[in-house]
Amino acid sequence: MKEAIVADGPKVQIIDSPIPSPNDGQVLIRVIVSSCNPKDWKLPGMMPDHPPLNQGDDIAGIVEKVGSRVWEFKPGDRVAAFHEMFTPHGSFAEYAVAWQHTTFHIPKEISFEEAAALPLAAMTAALGLFSRLGLPEPWVKAVSDEERENTPLVIYGASSAVGYYALQLAKRSNIHPLIGIAGRAGGERIAPLLDQSKGDVLLDYREGEQAVVEGIKKALNGRPLLHALDAVSEKGTPEHLAQVLSQPVKKGDKEVRAKATFVLFGKMGVPDYVDQNTTMVGSVHQDEKDFGYVWYRYMARGLQEGWFKAQRTEVLPGGLAGVQEGLERLKDGKASAVKYVYRIKETEGVERSEE
Repeated sequence: MKEAIVADGPKVQIIDSPIPSPNDGQVLIRVIVSSCNPKDWKLPGMMPDHPPLNQGDDIAGIVEKVGSRVWEFKPGDRVAAFHEMFTPHGSFAEYAVAWQHTTFHIPKEISFEEAAALPLAAMTAALGLFSRLGLPEPWVKAVSDEERENTPLVIYGASSAVGYYALQLAKRSNIHPLIGIAGRAGGERIAPLLDQSKGDVLLDYREGEQAVVEGIKKALNGRPLLHALDAVSEKGTPEHLAQVLSQPVKKGDKEVRAKATFVLFGKMGVPDYVDQNTTMVGSVHQDEKDFGYVWYRYMARGLQEGWFKAQRTEVLPGGLAGVQEGLERLKDGKASAVKYVYRIKETEGVERSEE
């Protein structure tokens, strides 16, 4: 099979590899469409001693074969999946391998291109909101609507894939006011997701630090800001949040500290009285397998019911040959509210019937 290997640069090489075999708990998927993520170009540079690897993790395709302990899928099923990072047999190939618990059915209304835009970014959003920030999930009855609607949440980078999905999931959980911060794509993509009657607002980071900080304070309307998800985590965004995240507040006999979660490693410029952490999506292949299992199936239901939608996609031509261009665009910061995807059948040397 054809497979794209990514080295530092980024530099993409298409090679011939054997078709992998799934283990007992895995699914072998014939990849129809794959997408790319910023980590795909960043990680090779961060690990110069590591051999070049197929960095693709977003799979959309058709089940080819299943392991002996796989009960939820069968050959011929339309599925999407999150491939385990740092392991062989990723999505930049004709065939990829994923674990059963991070694989989910694609509703018939959803295209392979839409499905490929979801796995890594959507799960990052879910983990950030409900695991790292500890916000109540949509089905939790112990938290009232009144409390949910008085839980301000800042999402920095709201038009990024992670931010776009985070807004939808927070809205599904009735968290308000939602304070989204985006740029040129915000008005078109983000504004329709917000509910002004519940205090939601969209701020434009291009107006400068002071405007963003003042806009957040105005939206808070005197309430403390105890939750922030930073889907950018660089270029001054943590410092903006540092000016608005609340000091500890008393709720009954408990002291509640503000929480901020970031998508990049390192100590961010937020005060010590804020609990900061990093949202690591790879945790669903480690100690948060149950979380990943439940949320991927809930997202699939959301796609079918229409309350959860994929980020806008752009198909780059040439199949796997297009991975180079996609990673270069991501590195150069050219992506704006879009996921770059690749149709594997367009790869030179790949022979497939119509899919």
